[in-house]
Amino acid sequence: MTTLAPRVQPIFDEVLRRNAGEPEFHQAAREVFESLGRVIARHPQYTQGSVLERICEPERQIIFRVPWTDDAGRVQINRGFRVEFNSALGPYKGGLRFHPTVTLGTVKFLGFEQIFKNALTGMPIGGGKGGSDFDPKGRSDAEIMRFCQSFMTELYRHIGEHTDVPAGDIGVGGREIGYLFGQYKRITNRYESGVLTGKGIGWGGSLVRTEAAGYGTVFFAEQMLATRGSGFDGARVLVSGSGNVALNAIEKARQLGGVVFACSDSSGVVYDRNGLDLDVLREVKETRRGRLADYAMLRGAASEYRAGGNIWSIAAETRIDVALPCATQNELDGDDAALLIENGVSAVAEGANMPSTPDAVRAFAETTVLFAPGKAANAGGVATSALEMQQNASRDSWSFEHTEDRLSDIMRGIHERCAETADEYGEPGNYVLGANIAGFSRVADAMLALGVI
Repeated sequence: MTTLAPRVQPIFDEVLRRNAGEPEFHQAAREVFESLGRVIARHPQYTQGSVLERICEPERQIIFRVPWTDDAGRVQINRGFRVEFNSALGPYKGGLRFHPTVTLGTVKFLGFEQIFKNALTGMPIGGGKGGSDFDPKGRSDAEIMRFCQSFMTELYRHIGEHTDVPAGDIGVGGREIGYLFGQYKRITNRYESGVLTGKGIGWGGSLVRTEAAGYGTVFFAEQMLATRGSGFDGARVLVSGSGNVALNAIEKARQLGGVVFACSDSSGVVYDRNGLDLDVLREVKETRRGRLADYAMLRGAASEYRAGGNIWSIAAETRIDVALPCATQNELDGDDAALLIENGVSAVAEGANMPSTPDAVRAFAETTVLFAPGKAANAGGVATSALEMQQNASRDSWSFEHTEDRLSDIMRGIHERCAETADEYGEPGNYVLGANIAGFSRVADAMLALGVI
């Protein structure tokens, strides 16, 4: 474990004390703190203004009961969360996650990451996150609608286009956003399009919003590879996950000439020796809402489904150039990283929030592997959410090509900010350090400008 600088160690100790029992938040905070010793030393005003202490304390934490009735007429109870972490740069912005593992600690870790991710986009948005321990899997549309309506009946009083703008995350797609927006509209009697992003195209949504996180991850990886004179053309790729981010990362990697050999879900891994057939994969995951085992049955002999398998172990069987972890936090550990390194991976870009464990991040840092943290590589989703907010504010609608070009430009800008900051602080190619310092500095300067609030 990396030793923290003397100036930041006492602050981190206090974070641990004040947020007991929240290991994911501790992990996210420590990862940022490890980069900040030299920036705190160079800028004493950050210490004098207690910026680091303030940035670790959410401006507001909201926890509420969500009662709803299932199709059998039984009353169910879930817990809802919204952590409005930092609004120095603009209204809170971040997704809602519906998953049985969601706790306050989960939402705080995600919200903390969101502060720096949003800052790196260069856009005027603060950081927040929310969700519930509700599990939409296996629920009918009517049950999901009733849950979303109950959830929004409490949340509506805390959000607004100039206050807090939620979006989707794991378990929250266009269907859920529709139900949430409908209830917000019903309660407030306002068609406030900018209050939620990820909306349907026909009623205020943005083209490319669905594709943005996956596309953005690949755009960032493309920029990293370009620093070594290479790209995706002919690259052999692994993508973990098979949700929205993963599917669109697969699509963009293929468009750029890459071949994706495997993806995963919570039950196992599918390995296709001829490269994944995206049309079949979308049919299984989006149309049928099925499992990857169904993909293997449809594809035949070239495809193999491995129940409970580890996607990164495939690197031991076939050369892999690029790894894109796009599933969930802490899915790629130190042993997985060692396997990827041993078998020649050249770039890893995180499409999920904190999918690599600290041991994995350290392993990549000790080699020549290009490694992009999620707060940089995964920023495409929130960047396009901000573009959706712009379109809503101007009552405008942009073409797919124009919006994708904007997304590509934003990801290129994030890459440049991370690379230039790493160079400035004496560690060229260290995208973790570059992302942490660049994101922190932008938020810290805004906090100082706004005074002690």
